[in-house]
Amino acid sequence: MPFSIRQLCQLMQINRAWYYAKRHQPDERWKQEALVALRDEIERIVLDFPGYGYRRVTKALQRAGQQINHKRVLRIMREESLLCHLKRHFVRTTDSHHPYPVYPNLINGTTPDAPDVIWVADLTYIRLRNEFVYLACLVDAYSRRCVGWNLSRRMDALLVLGALENALATRDVKPGLIHHSDRGVQYACTAYVERLQSVGIQISMSAKGNVYDNAKAESFFQTLKQEEVYLKAYQTFEEAQCNISQFLDDVYNTKRLHSSLGYVPPAEFETTYYQQIVP
Repeated sequence: MPFSIRQLCQLMQINRAWYYAKRHQPDERWKQEALVALRDEIERIVLDFPGYGYRRVTKALQRAGQQINHKRVLRIMREESLLCHLKRHFVRTTDSHHPYPVYPNLINGTTPDAPDVIWVADLTYIRLRNEFVYLACLVDAYSRRCVGWNLSRRMDALLVLGALENALATRDVKPGLIHHSDRGVQYACTAYVERLQSVGIQISMSAKGNVYDNAKAESFFQTLKQEEVYLKAYQTFEEAQCNISQFLDDVYNTKRLHSSLGYVPPAEFETTYYQQIVP
């Protein structure tokens, strides 16, 4: 016949209240090991994604199965000096003084409900050791995925055409897709406009002087520069091209959690969309 807890306590000459208190008290050694493991995991996430703040780190931990809230993550990141404070000002590269026609704004704050409905386009410069190079990108306004990009030493029509051709080769483009950009000469020039029109893409341009019209592209470049470009200090064109490709393909599109998407990566957000529409 098994002994009761009361009998065992009497046999061992220990207080029953003390036994119950110890029984429900977590082992201090285990708690310390768990805390060390948590700190290590937070540090690994921040090293993999240097631009993550405590909220994105919290979401990453929760997606990995951790039951943790943002307040605890914030406290640990403060203690370990892991909070991100990256801030820089960006120089505009738009030249809207040109003889080409400009097009009306077709989006006006419209929120797309599917991929490949609206693409936003923009370009920026990147400083190398001895020169500047230029990066043109196309971002899907629904999933925030970078669907096409091109790096060049010249800020001309070939720069943006390269990004466009890359996007056309990898996406399911249907007539009526809206291409939104600023009024820069590269996007307004005849060669670029004719290529868009040849595949049935509608052309939309920001209102003059309204930087918020193209906010999604601006946000994308801010992420790219703060979490990749400024951390690497590229020396050569080839180094920049290789690292940017790796960041966009292996990090930004497929792993980095996007707050406006409910803290999932763009590729996963698109996959979920297509799974939901399958009959």
